[in-house]
Amino acid sequence: MKKLLFTLLALVPYLALQAQDVLLKRSGEEIQVKVQEITLNEVKYKRFDNLEGPIISIAKRDVFMIKYENGTKEVFNETAPAAAASTTSAGQRWRDYDQQSLKLSGPRIGFTVLSNKYRDEINEEFDSDVNAFMTQFGWQFETRIFTLESGMSGLFEFVPLVGGLEQGKFLPSLSALIGLRGAKGFEFGVGPNISLGGAGLVLAAGTNFQSQGVNFPVNVAFAPSRDGGRFSVLFGFNSRKY
Repeated sequence: MKKLLFTLLALVPYLALQAQDVLLKRSGEEIQVKVQEITLNEVKYKRFDNLEGPIISIAKRDVFMIKYENGTKEVFNETAPAAAASTTSAGQRWRDYDQQSLKLSGPRIGFTVLSNKYRDEINEEFDSDVNAFMTQFGWQFETRIFTLESGMSGLFEFVPLVGGLEQGKFLPSLSALIGLRGAKGFEFGVGPNISLGGAGLVLAAGTNFQSQGVNFPVNVAFAPSRDGGRFSVLFGFNSRKY
């Protein structure tokens, strides 16, 4: 009898550790909790390491998944594409949803290289001494037109830039692109460009890297012209948006 009692007492801490819920935020943070209530807009819980403490509320839009103590899972992705098969891990579902909801509006910094003929035409027309290599600073404004279940999105992007500041110049340019972004973040776009050299076409492609909740887009662009054109590389960053 005593042996059975000691066995039961030894099982109490183990069972207590199992009787916890796990809340996974969209930011990737994982919290051990005891869920108290789920309302239309909030999830209310107590921290598992402080069950006598206050009830904490979090917006449902910030919660990706709850894994309950009995092993069942609830995924809060009403606005996401259809959930993956049950054999797919929660982490993989998170990455799939994250890519399909990707928005990369934000600051851009990089450089542009002018062809020699294009540079000479600019210098002659504006009586200046612009170098073939110049820095670029600007912003990318992005609007998603549609998103398919496969994760591909249609995009409209507007990119104003200012180049030549390191040379004491102010050389603005504007690009408006229509393009596609795949489920893995690769994108391609084409559209009109206006600069001091006149109006023309711009072709752009890029991809995105992610680290600790931050996007790091990288884009290359080429604006052809009869004078050779311009080649640009731009880098940026922004936080994840949904």
